[in-house]
Amino acid sequence: MSLQEEYISEFLDSDTVKALSVFIDNSNGYEKSADIIAKAFGAADNFSSMNDDASSKLLISFKNNLTLLIQKTWVEKSDIALKEQLLYQLNQLLTENPSWTENYSLFRQIINQAVFLMFGQKTDSPDFAEYSIRIDPEFGIFWWYISSLPQTADWSEEKFRLAMELGMYFLANY
Repeated sequence: MSLQEEYISEFLDSDTVKALSVFIDNSNGYEKSADIIAKAFGAADNFSSMNDDASSKLLISFKNNLTLLIQKTWVEKSDIALKEQLLYQLNQLLTENPSWTENYSLFRQIINQAVFLMFGQKTDSPDFAEYSIRIDPEFGIFWWYISSLPQTADWSEEKFRLAMELGMYFLANY
């Protein structure tokens, strides 16, 4: 068990901790794991079967909430350009006819930069996982999820969609 999983296990049951590995590593049957992770974020049952209308609403809520979070985050003068770039990238994410596969790396980049704006250099620290879960367990669980996602993956479009929508769900409701 990794150090991060050790901290997480204080707040999540072992089935939820295991679900993340199953979700990341399996090319079939990952939907059940996505549903388990979604429950940890407060979602209702059958998250993986979300219809297109619910998915569109989630994307709008995600963009609105993350935009507000970015806009309201106070930053040093040296980070103002990053903040503006991040808002621009967020508006570019999943425009008409989205390709979840093509937008995955941009999604991860946006999340990582937004967390950097909120917490600064601490996000690069190996202790950040523990720090985030201690200051806000819900956010710490989200960070555990995001930081566990691979930089690149050979997944189906559907799996990329689920991976991103899980993160979006948390931020849409944070």
